[in-house]
Amino acid sequence: MVSKIKFEGNLKEAVEKAVGQIGGFSSFIKSGDKVLLKPNFNTADPYPASSDPEFLKTVARLVYQAGASEVFIGDSCTMALNTCRVMEKLGIFDFQKEIQPAPKILVFEKGKWLKKKIGQSQYLKSASLPEILDKVDKLILLPCLKTHFLAQFTGALKISVGFMKPLERIGLHASHLSEKIAELNLLIKPDLIIMDARKCFINKGPSQGELAEPNLILSSGSRMDIDMEGIKIIQGFEGNSLAGILPEDILQIKRAGELGIK
Repeated sequence: MVSKIKFEGNLKEAVEKAVGQIGGFSSFIKSGDKVLLKPNFNTADPYPASSDPEFLKTVARLVYQAGASEVFIGDSCTMALNTCRVMEKLGIFDFQKEIQPAPKILVFEKGKWLKKKIGQSQYLKSASLPEILDKVDKLILLPCLKTHFLAQFTGALKISVGFMKPLERIGLHASHLSEKIAELNLLIKPDLIIMDARKCFINKGPSQGELAEPNLILSSGSRMDIDMEGIKIIQGFEGNSLAGILPEDILQIKRAGELGIK
């Protein structure tokens, strides 16, 4: 199930409505939970190339409101950039003053990595992931909506590449990228996905592209469902690079379906 709410100027209201249509934050978060929020900070380029800080702050406050004892915000940007500098440019460390209780901001490269084998895989046999994934109670993915010049599309499945140790991403991109994205997701177990689709790229991507404004907030418990809905939204704009392709035929979606990923 995917909820789809029109954004009409009040971000908090739109996010609450989107999550409310699939049960509300209280159905995903219990009192005392430690919750990790995974935004898209691949670069410091403005939204939708990277997550909108206001959207991220809104979700963090709502997660605390739902009873979370701790909120972590973590990511690792593209290998060509420094994650700390990307977060500084986007003002993410300022959240510790602007949100109370203060969330913990994590730069994954500064923490411990755990190497994990991937069962059922054909192309990606293992991946090193941040230790924090094993220490939190809940994981919320916060993808933007956009096309990707290598992977065709980037959403809830693709955002998990940011969990992978940067040096290992060289091999990830070397061949069969889309299939490896899907196989990586066998290690990731999100409880909730909230997609910021107020703006999107309908071609090129992920750091720049032709901009469209669907003005939507999407929410789901399923990476597959929300990504396929996102693809349909992009396909609704003239000049998009996904025209004429069934969402289920996008290679990362197809492979994730074969693996039974939800």
